[in-house]
Amino acid sequence: MAVAGDAGGDVTGLHRDMVFDQYPELATSSQLIRRLLSPLNAQRIRQQARATGITIREQPLDLSKERFTVYVPTHAPANGYALMVFVPPWDEAKIPLTWIPVLERRGIVLVTAAQSGNDEDVLDRREPLALLAAANAMSRYHVDPRRVFIGGFSGGSRVALRLALGYADLFHGVLLDAGSDVLGQQVPLPPRELLERFQASTRVVYLTGATDTSRQEADRQSRQSLKRWCITDIDARTIPWTGHEIADPSAFDRALESLERRTPDDAASLTACRARNDSELGEQLDAAEATLARGDRDHARSQLQQIDLHFGGLAAPRSIDLASRLDAPTPK
Repeated sequence: MAVAGDAGGDVTGLHRDMVFDQYPELATSSQLIRRLLSPLNAQRIRQQARATGITIREQPLDLSKERFTVYVPTHAPANGYALMVFVPPWDEAKIPLTWIPVLERRGIVLVTAAQSGNDEDVLDRREPLALLAAANAMSRYHVDPRRVFIGGFSGGSRVALRLALGYADLFHGVLLDAGSDVLGQQVPLPPRELLERFQASTRVVYLTGATDTSRQEADRQSRQSLKRWCITDIDARTIPWTGHEIADPSAFDRALESLERRTPDDAASLTACRARNDSELGEQLDAAEATLARGDRDHARSQLQQIDLHFGGLAAPRSIDLASRLDAPTPK
């Protein structure tokens, strides 16, 4: 995805009802399943498909039927535009008009998809639409691949966080406007190489209204979970005198500024944190193995499910091997 399109390929300004035509490999069903589901849930989907004879379509969407709205600033920065993929909670592909001067001044292309609101299926629509939007914008415009971000509002922020984790090789920052989740509970951890990339190279900015108390508490729990998983490049910002509302242009501007202000990693602390997590994971997998060895398959299965929920992609491939042994017929 480190390719840049022709800056002169399209007219600048606001474009509604755009139709894209590029299908990148990163948006295929196999990639979505591998990156965004826990290993055991991904395995269950594949097993169910085989058992029922159903073929999983690699391209879940027909782009000829999808519509996007894009804003392209008048002047591209020397190294190319930044790109913000915005996941909305509503179905209309709209960009707040008050954000446009901010995007213009900062040289940021913003793209958002229609029919991608909270009522749509996450894995079948919202997530692939965001990925297709990113890939097509990058192929069409001169985008700096180091400045590719994803964000959302409310339920869209929760989808953005999942995508930022699972596609840390594409997105280098995530803006969570009044919506977040807990890693290792509501959001599964991705495969190890992607989590480590997220830890090392992704900036996370929380932006929530001061009187939006339930989201403020959700943000607090979400930030705690990020730190527990060795993610420290975090900024939390509050919009004064504001409830559950999309960011005003001033708050949006400050959040974008923060998104591009990376904090250098403490390599020693990161290494120690990863080692602690690996040690805990090893102990829990050893315990499940021991339970299975004693013949208590039900308890071992329960232990493995908790490991899969909490550690996600970090536990594979050992968790997959243990699940296969649990599913094997009991020796007579």
